[in-house]
Amino acid sequence: MLYHLYELNQAAAAPFNAAAGVSQIFWTHPKNPLSSTTLGRTMAASMEIMERTTRRFRRPEFGITSITKGNRKVRITETAILTKPFCRLLHFRKETSPATPLPKLLMVAPMSGHFATLLRGTVEAMLPYADVYVTDWVDAREVPAASGKFDLDDYIDYLFEMLAALGPNTHVMAVCQPSVPVLAAVALMSERHDPNLPRSMILMGGPIDTRRNPTIVNQYAIERGVEWFRRNAIVQVPFLHPGAGREVYPGFMQLTGFVAMNLERHMGAHRELYWHLVEGNVAKASKQKEFYDEYLSVMDLTGEFYLQTVEQVFIRHALAVGSFVHRGERVNPAAITRTALFTVEGERDDISGLGQTQAAHELCRNLPAARRRHHLQKGVGHFGVFNGSHFNRETVPKLVEFMNSASR
Repeated sequence: MLYHLYELNQAAAAPFNAAAGVSQIFWTHPKNPLSSTTLGRTMAASMEIMERTTRRFRRPEFGITSITKGNRKVRITETAILTKPFCRLLHFRKETSPATPLPKLLMVAPMSGHFATLLRGTVEAMLPYADVYVTDWVDAREVPAASGKFDLDDYIDYLFEMLAALGPNTHVMAVCQPSVPVLAAVALMSERHDPNLPRSMILMGGPIDTRRNPTIVNQYAIERGVEWFRRNAIVQVPFLHPGAGREVYPGFMQLTGFVAMNLERHMGAHRELYWHLVEGNVAKASKQKEFYDEYLSVMDLTGEFYLQTVEQVFIRHALAVGSFVHRGERVNPAAITRTALFTVEGERDDISGLGQTQAAHELCRNLPAARRRHHLQKGVGHFGVFNGSHFNRETVPKLVEFMNSASR
């Protein structure tokens, strides 16, 4: 019923969204003599804020068509090299191959409500130094129920298949939520002596052990318990979508939780956006709109994946205490002895607390000290762990050096 009410609300808001869009065009049209006046800009700003407030944000595009390397501009082509019901493996292929082959890098994007395009800045930062592949997770409401379930075990199986497709000497980077399944997959591959075992594993802002410096998100999961989430967070997709009848954790609920955590900050950002529009400050307004176009674009997760993740990662801390199991096989991170490990945390991260990602080093206790590193990025929150100026200037050079070292 909740999802149906959300759809009804979206349908009711559609006429207002259309009217606001038309009005915005009127007040910004160059042939309108009032468009350059304070009145015109004020009306246009008001209509744009209204249009954005009532809009349903769809999956954005990566839109990466080229990069600059040295003095050369290299064209980039985005292609899907592996297509599964719940994920596409994207390859950002360079038009010209460098004289020295670049290391293959599999970026495992979060499957936690936002689309993989949240990593656009991360992809752009790493493209000059690596042959980049990204997991593009599919919105669960777009996957027909006939395609079957998708849980944490299936997620790990997808990782096996992708790493097999890329072959040996691949580096894998997990951003936030996938740190747990990626560590589990590498541990299982190590135990099986899999020939496609990654050269290195980069875990960034991930909940490896949420008992350390628990955040509001961690505490909320423990206080409520998995049955509460089953009753209150899992709903069926309405008949209007291809995945009708599938049980999901809706993206709009996830987004509501994220916004509520920092409501004043988001309200302040939209006030700033309004005044930037009124003042005609295009650069600052564009930057804020670009961020929120991404932030407000959300996807549904399958109910079974969400509940299993909540229970295993945030309530039972299964990987940290040694009880994590994949299809009946216990996951043993101590089996990792060859895959180099790099962990990255943000000083102000309010999603994954300090020490939660670094805990991976204790779990991978048989990995030589020479093959492990940790980086604490000062002055950044969760998003800044994998994006932004601090990431580009300070973290990326360390990642590149680490990958090159692991490749040698």
